Formats: sequence, C-alpha cells, structure tokens
Amino acid sequence: MTERTLLFVTGRLAEGSLRDVLQTVAPRAGFQFEIVVPGIQVAALVHTALLKRRLIVPDHIEKVIVPGWCQGDLAELEAQFGRPFERGPKDLHDLPEYFGVGRRRPADLSRWSIEILAEINHAPLLPLDQILQQAAALQAAGADLIDVGGIPGQVCPQIGEIVRELKNAGHRVSIDSFEQSEVEAAVAAGAELILSCNQSNLDWVSRLGVEVVAVPETPQDSQSLDRLAEQLTDRQCRFRLDPILEPVGMGFAASLERYLQTRRRHPDAAMMMGVGNVSELTEVDSAGVNMLLAAICEELGIQSVLTTQVINWCRTAVAELAAARRLVHYAVSAGTIPKNLDGSLTMLRDGRLRRTSQAALDQLAQSLTDPNYRIFAEQGQLHLMNSEGSWTGSSAFAIFEQALLTARRKRTQDSITAEHAFYLGYELARAEVALLLGKQYVQDSPMSFGVAGQWGASSAVQHHLPDPTA
Repeated sequence: MTERTLLFVTGRLAEGSLRDVLQTVAPRAGFQFEIVVPGIQVAALVHTALLKRRLIVPDHIEKVIVPGWCQGDLAELEAQFGRPFERGPKDLHDLPEYFGVGRRRPADLSRWSIEILAEINHAPLLPLDQILQQAAALQAAGADLIDVGGIPGQVCPQIGEIVRELKNAGHRVSIDSFEQSEVEAAVAAGAELILSCNQSNLDWVSRLGVEVVAVPETPQDSQSLDRLAEQLTDRQCRFRLDPILEPVGMGFAASLERYLQTRRRHPDAAMMMGVGNVSELTEVDSAGVNMLLAAICEELGIQSVLTTQVINWCRTAVAELAAARRLVHYAVSAGTIPKNLDGSLTMLRDGRLRRTSQAALDQLAQSLTDPNYRIFAEQGQLHLMNSEGSWTGSSAFAIFEQALLTARRKRTQDSITAEHAFYLGYELARAEVALLLGKQYVQDSPMSFGVAGQWGASSAVQHHLPDPTA
C-alpha cells in the first residue's frame, strides 16, 4: 500500500527546520511529505489570496497543510485545487503532537559561539575578597573571562595581585587599561587578553606575547583600525578587532554599520563588541538589548562581547547574554526563528498564558464548600472566592475588604487570623503584579522571571495556605 503524500507550505526561513521535523514525524505518522515555499520569507505571512496565485499542487498530493498563522478562507483553496487544506500548528515544532506521534523535540541550546567578557569596573577600588566574590558570581552567570577594569589616569600597583588571585581562583582574566606598568604586571600575573591597543601603545603592547583588542583612533576612523590590524599582523601579535559600538544618540546606527564593513574587509579576523555602551547607557531593561546585539554578533561572526552590569537595569546582563548566545546560535545554525525555544529572556511577560474562562470561574465559585480562599488573576481582574462568597475587582485592597465585610456579616471574621490576612495580602499582591505585567499567576506557586529570577537579588519562595479553621 502506497503511503499518502502531504504537501507542507512554509516560508524560506523555516524550510530547513520543517524538513528536519518532518523527517522524524512522517515515518511514525505514516505519510510521505513534500515542502513548497511560495516565494515568502516568513511562514506567518502566508495568506490564502497569495496561495491562490502562487501555489502549485501536484496531482499525487492527498492533502495540503498550511501554517497555523495562515489567514483567509481555506474553502477557496479547496475549491480551486480540488484537495483538502488544513491549518497546521502555529509552531512547526508542535507537529509531533499535531499528528499524534509524540511531543515536540526540545531545541538543543547547549552550544554557543560567543565568548562573554564581564568587566569588574574600577577593580583597584574594591577589597580583594569583594573582587573574588563578584568574579565568582559573574562566572556562575556565564562569563568566560573576568575583565579587570583599571582607573583611567591612575596607576594602581595592586593590579598584578588582583589578576594573580583571580587566576588562583580558576578564572580566565583580561586587563582593561592603557597604563603600561599595570598591563605588564597583569600579563606577568596571567592575564591573557589586553583591552585595548591603538597607535598610542602599539609598540610596547605588541611585545607582551598575549592577544590584544585592536580599536580605532576614533570610532569614525575605520582606516586607522585597518592600519592597526596590518601592523599587528606584521608583528605576529594576535588580536581581535573592535570598531567600537557607540551609544544611542551618539552614532549608534553608524557604528553598527562599521561592524558590518569591518567584517567585510576582514572576513577571517576575530572581532569583539563592547555591548555595555548601549545596554548601560540606555534606560531600558537590558535583556532585549542584549538579545538583539547578540544576534548581530552571531550573524556577523563576532566571537566575543564585553559587558558590565553596573546600573540596576543591567544587573543580570551576563546571564542575559549567556541565554541570548545560545538562542541566537541555535537560530542561525538551524535556520529557524528564536521563538518558543526557551523562556529565559521573557522576564517581565510570559510567552504563553493558560487562561481560565469566566464560566469556569463562576462554576468553581458556586461549587466551593470550604472556607479556604482561592485566588485567580484572570479576565483582567482579581478573583477571590471561598464557600462564603466570590469577589472580583482590579484592586487587592478592595476585594480583601469585601471578603472581610462578608466574614463580619456572617460572624466568621475570626477565621481570618493575622497569619491568614498576611497570606491573603501577599498572594493578592502577587496576583495584581501578574495582571499588570501579563504573567501567569498560580496560587502558591512562584512566578517565572527567567534569568532575573535565577540571578536577581531574591527569588520567590514556596508557601502554603494556612487552614483558617485551625
């Protein structure tokens, strides 16, 4: 018996990933497949009107599967091509579940190609034990090298000791200074990379035998970077090129263009991008900024980034970059979109929400027979309910007051102990925050804040509902 053949419609970006998934799904689901790309990049942009003009369905095709995002009336396609059409899942990785042959295979996010340098700013001003604590935390968050930042205009004699202790603690170290005595002491103590090199220190820094970061005389002077690369090559000094990323409002877009031009002129050279000039100097949560800059680095083959996490909105920058480099490496390597792969960088808003309908909430409220309170954040409102009643509103204070008034009328206010009142206030406040941010709220369960929850100053704790009748 000949297996049926299904035709899958997709965009050019997802073609490779779709083929990989179908090669696993098709034999188990009992069909053969063919893939067609109707002249579009992104599968989500498919529309029935476009397919009516561009699609060709071979005679041996039994059914056509279009992306779940496809807009328009499929009946029009069925009438034109004489074959059944179906919308598949919105995410191609859900095809195993769609065909009933298993669950989606998780993406392999174990690989990356971008090295992270994490700078300890003004390190000589800090006690050594604090430097070691910071370095350990940065390494745990994903840093590959600890960059020891000097103090511009000052020579700090303890730089060598700092580098030596960091090396003894198992860290790879770079030195960020233009002061010759500092750099020489750091290299003697084990620093493997010097930030940075230009014409002002070329003569002596190129003789130290370690890799350097080559920078232009000014960010706009790309020719000086080319000359420096040639000089370092002649001196057999290893280097990575950094055209200098400039802050927003100070030539940001032009500096991005210079990275692209530098890669074109030096296709095989190692490169670095200092992302802190944008993440630290732009008043916005840094995760999205770091994700986009990591994507640029991945696509241009920029193998290292330098970051800081000084200002509060950058407090988890290293962990963000560690997650971002995995996502962008997978996306570029697999030729797919970095979506529905990992929630580490959806810190404020959850990617998907499991909703409870108003009808289900009403049914639950009517069926409760015990005094324990249930809390929901659904339908844009807070919901508090138990056997004595159901209260809904946008303010935690308001619905708690309503519940308390009901308890007093029914002379059960003693059931709300101080401990129980604290618990209800805490849970209602969490539910209110979930509504504000667009996050999933589940009573007695911590909310997910991605890398911010893992590497922030505090994390949610498990707690349990007190028995009001105890």
